[in-house]
Amino acid sequence: MCLGSRSFTAEACVLARFLQVWLGAWPAPDQGITVVGHPARDKPRWDGAEQLMLGVTDAGGRGVLSVPPAHRDEVAALLARMPLEDLLERLPGLLGRPEQVCFTGVFRWSQAPAELPDAGDWEPADGPGIPDWLRPFPGEVLIARDAGGAYLAGVGLKPHDVSGVEISVGTDERARGQGLARRLVAKATRRIVAGGAVATYLHDPANTASAHVADAAGFPDHGWKIHAMAGAA
Repeated sequence: MCLGSRSFTAEACVLARFLQVWLGAWPAPDQGITVVGHPARDKPRWDGAEQLMLGVTDAGGRGVLSVPPAHRDEVAALLARMPLEDLLERLPGLLGRPEQVCFTGVFRWSQAPAELPDAGDWEPADGPGIPDWLRPFPGEVLIARDAGGAYLAGVGLKPHDVSGVEISVGTDERARGQGLARRLVAKATRRIVAGGAVATYLHDPANTASAHVADAAGFPDHGWKIHAMAGAA
């Protein structure tokens, strides 16, 4: 099933296939929020960390909240009695992780990256001169360096599934304002799309710099949200 909007066409089908795998389901157009008990929530994610709760909602409030199967009925019953925002406050305790918090961010996707000049080269994530934040990413990372070989900016890919890959980008303070991040994101997106997947880009609503990068790289904001649970900052 695709996303029920003619404006997204084939891109919608690729995104829906990913969401069905990542979350465990994607609802019909006339449904609200569906709570799904997904076995993947009981398994480590791509980096070995746990991800006991994930959710995606569209601009109309339709979406999926994905939790471990053992908690599905209790979470669904609570959602029937309270707004999603209130439920998210209660989920860490309900799922046995009271030290964690739920957060809501901006969920973007693209299969049509901006036509920007390439930047950077693909390098092994465990190679020399790779910053620590990029080393956990599997395979290759995309790195932009200065003329002396020093790191300027980079992109890591989170392989949630063969149908969907999330992009993370970071830029050294001295290299900001040069358009490197958007060019790296667009180049990474081209690799993801060439592999038959949809590229996703998540960011905090308050992170205007990340929002500008997403817009410039071809990831429009359709009003969708990501909901997840993690340790408190």
